[in-house]
Amino acid sequence: MPYKTMRNLNAIKKPIAGEIKAYHKVFRETIRSKVPLLDIIMKYIMKTKGKELRPIIVLYTAQMMGEITEVTYYAATLIELLHTATLVHDDVVDDSNKRRGLFSINALWRNKIAVLAGDYLLAKGLLLAVETHNPHLLEFVSKATRDMSEGELLQIEKARKLDISEEVYFEIIQKKTASLLASCFATGALSTINDRQAIDKLWKIGELTGIAFQIMDDLLDYKKTSITGKPTGIDIKEKKITLPLIYLMNKSTPKEKREIIRTIKNQNQHPEKIKELITRVTSSGGLDYARTRMMEYKDKAIGLLHEFPENEGRQALEEIIRFTIDRKN
Repeated sequence: MPYKTMRNLNAIKKPIAGEIKAYHKVFRETIRSKVPLLDIIMKYIMKTKGKELRPIIVLYTAQMMGEITEVTYYAATLIELLHTATLVHDDVVDDSNKRRGLFSINALWRNKIAVLAGDYLLAKGLLLAVETHNPHLLEFVSKATRDMSEGELLQIEKARKLDISEEVYFEIIQKKTASLLASCFATGALSTINDRQAIDKLWKIGELTGIAFQIMDDLLDYKKTSITGKPTGIDIKEKKITLPLIYLMNKSTPKEKREIIRTIKNQNQHPEKIKELITRVTSSGGLDYARTRMMEYKDKAIGLLHEFPENEGRQALEEIIRFTIDRKN
């Protein structure tokens, strides 16, 4: 069946509502702790979960490749544990008090407890992977964990000079964002088949999707909000160098480039300076360039996906890939 219209995420979830419920049960049981404080934090995390895009990918990949099994629920839980652990740790690193509009773990329980809670989630995930007796499941998740750590440290290292090349940018987002989405596709398949060639191809689909997803995040920072009618410019305020900004700097003279870096470094809290820089990015063609690159990665991901048998799982995965670049937040 050819792709026709884009559905929202709730509609995408509907055909596997029962399977999502079963996954939630495994997740809740896995994060339960006998330590009262930790159990309270885990229950708070369960209540504040986001779109759950990653476990949905795991479920639909398993469905596309065969059938959803008990191991699939473990794989989906493992991925979400890893993702949640990184979010908890990221909020500590970024000194962020909010997550999805609600108080972050570090804001409510302080940094030390938040770090330990993130460690607990990661440890529970690794234990779950061992309990499946599937060494390849542990391999792919460990690879994603390594890549995310390397990507974060690479970004911190390169951000000091605020002069990130396009090549380095793609290396960072491949590790920081794309590796986890890649592991969603790979572990979903691993839960139901043992075809390494197919699994590696699915890893690549997830990697391409993850890169498109991150570029979309870059573009959303330049989108006008419904509240203020102005772009957020949060990335600039946080001194993050994203693809539209890299494009502007590549098109600038050495003097103009130094001025841009000076603005990001020293005037990143000045509303007028941020507005001026956003205007320059837009007029340079930076947003159009980023959109073009995003579409390239999306098209490559869907092209590879179409090499697999057509069924409900594949259709849902295609819609998810399209959702990553059509979303509003």
